[in-house]
Amino acid sequence: MTTSPSETPVAAPAEAPAPGAEPPAELPYARSRFRSVRWRTRAVPIGETAVGGDNPIRVQSMTTTNTEDIEATVRQSIALAEAGCEIIRITAPNQRAARALRPIREQFRAAGFTTPLVADIHFAPKAAMEAVQHVEKVRINPGNYADRKKFAVREYSDSEYEDELERLYEAFSPIVKECLRLGKAMRIGTNHGSLSDRIMNRYGDTPEGMVQSAFEFIRIAQSHGFHDIVLSMKASNPKVMIAAYRLAVARMRELGWDYPLHLGVTEAGGGEDGRIKSAIGIGSLLEDGIGDTIRVSLTEDPVHEVPVGQELARRAMALWREGPPGDEPPPPADGIHPYVFARRPVPPRSLAPGLRVGGDQPPAVVTRTHRPLAEDRAIVREVCGVQTRFQDARIEVLLVRAEDPADLSRLPLLGEPLHSVVPVLAVELAETLTPADLRPEDFPGPQQWMLVRRFGPEADRGEYAAWIERAGALGLSLAAALEPTAPLAPLRAALDGEDPALVLTLDPATLARQLADTGDHPVGAYRLLARRAAEADLALPLWIRSTPETEIEGGEGNTPGMIETSLLAGPLLCDGLGDLVSAERFADPATATATAFNILQGTRARITRTEYVACPSCGRTLFDLESTTAAIREKTDHLKGVTIAVMGCIVNGPGEMADADFGYVGGAPGKINLYVGKECVQVGIPQAEAVDRLIDLIRDHGKWVDPPARVSP
Repeated sequence: MTTSPSETPVAAPAEAPAPGAEPPAELPYARSRFRSVRWRTRAVPIGETAVGGDNPIRVQSMTTTNTEDIEATVRQSIALAEAGCEIIRITAPNQRAARALRPIREQFRAAGFTTPLVADIHFAPKAAMEAVQHVEKVRINPGNYADRKKFAVREYSDSEYEDELERLYEAFSPIVKECLRLGKAMRIGTNHGSLSDRIMNRYGDTPEGMVQSAFEFIRIAQSHGFHDIVLSMKASNPKVMIAAYRLAVARMRELGWDYPLHLGVTEAGGGEDGRIKSAIGIGSLLEDGIGDTIRVSLTEDPVHEVPVGQELARRAMALWREGPPGDEPPPPADGIHPYVFARRPVPPRSLAPGLRVGGDQPPAVVTRTHRPLAEDRAIVREVCGVQTRFQDARIEVLLVRAEDPADLSRLPLLGEPLHSVVPVLAVELAETLTPADLRPEDFPGPQQWMLVRRFGPEADRGEYAAWIERAGALGLSLAAALEPTAPLAPLRAALDGEDPALVLTLDPATLARQLADTGDHPVGAYRLLARRAAEADLALPLWIRSTPETEIEGGEGNTPGMIETSLLAGPLLCDGLGDLVSAERFADPATATATAFNILQGTRARITRTEYVACPSCGRTLFDLESTTAAIREKTDHLKGVTIAVMGCIVNGPGEMADADFGYVGGAPGKINLYVGKECVQVGIPQAEAVDRLIDLIRDHGKWVDPPARVSP
């Protein structure tokens, strides 16, 4: 429902959910979880640009210069605008910086640019009151606008909580009234790492707490008749971020609100890690029809953020469909709790003596070779090169394709040299091959083999049984590559109480054809498969396959394979779906393997190396984030399972480090504070010494291991 500002209902604070109450799984946040139907929000004007409504997804970024360096900030703003950035944010940490926004805006406009400027405010209401005079929008962080985070543990009575809300009203009302008077917009931007102690003690460190933190401020704005509001619910953990945005939409739907959403994964980091995390978090929500403006936060030059954001926006808008008018029934349940992460329950199965899937096992990685089996020597060289190059991110299942019986006879040429190199060899069979074509001598031991066979809508119990029986007789596991409409009841009947090593996946080619006909997206197709499997009582492992056939329409860009795979596997893993993952778009097995493991790392489904929580730079940053993060990564990227946070300042640092083991935080110019978890343990370390002191701290806490010898590719 879209309403005018005068029609927007103002909900009372008492309507907030009870502390500790888990959001019900059936609370709808999207019109569909199987196709992209845009959640229609109100249009909020930001200067000459509007966000929400019928407008396209707006891509934004943030300057990294010192705001008081007017010339540098103008120069970077121009570079961002020329790159296609549609909204530019500039930090205003104090009144001096806020006053500098006036000449920045004047010079930027004099250069011929109309791109709206946004002031980013933390801790400083006076700076907000100055900044709003010069920019089109202000961003307020509800966790620290009127609060100083102390990580205090206390209980609030209802009356004490009401007193706190009254204090918020007095502190926040002036900037709301000024925005209303000047016709300026506002983003109420919750950050997972800077929730107030009041919110933390009532709702905990939860998506619900993030939502209610923003809603407290929205209600104050509504009481003054102000509705030009954009919301954000950012976190460095994509799972937390996705759940918070979903819950924000669900709660707004309950209240009849329709404020646009700004999407972003904060502290995503740089390089491939930052792009993958952003694609996972932002892409998951866009595919569900949620999101009106986005920022890809990279620990790099902000100009690099723009093309990645444009690529995500283009792909999402190619998928979006118009939903039915009015209030439609809630989408069918697919067995996933959208606000509480839980992995799909699957009894563990052994695909090889050293490889189990399902249960509490992390997802396994399947790597496809695009070479024909006639090139067996080249395949062996490639695979051995990957296994030698990587320590903890190796091929676990190698996928090859057999077109005819002659190809099957070549399988021993792979199995014999690779039996101690790759746990499982999977053979995708052409449709012309039958169970009778499979001979024992084609599958030599001690290598473990898996057959991959397509099953179409006509598949009956007999067809399923023939392949299951033949695989069992040869001691092979079987992956059923189903067409999306293939029936599962005959498969259930063919099992006849048996529990073989059987895996479910979707056939990529037929999936692509169906998606083109229906407008569904591949994430929705896998969600539907999981639901259908549950209805058929098939608790079988699920293999997520990202292939060229599953590419989303309009998929052009700088990193298509990485983005495409992230957009498919990432949202599913964050939903708890997926026991095997493959990135089959890549011709190079090393790239395919590394990408799959990086996506598992980005979703925290499987940790195989150091995890970094690194913020993008901005005018508050007290050291060069890009070079410092690179220096820390160079010395620590072998510490499997250790999480290190690299923060330019203290705005979000201590809070975002809730999941980090160690933190490196700018405390003052040239000075670094080191953290263990949320506790600051060393203060004011000279920056020249700080990386080595961080390593000493890791060593003192028993989490340091010497790096392995580097192996040249």
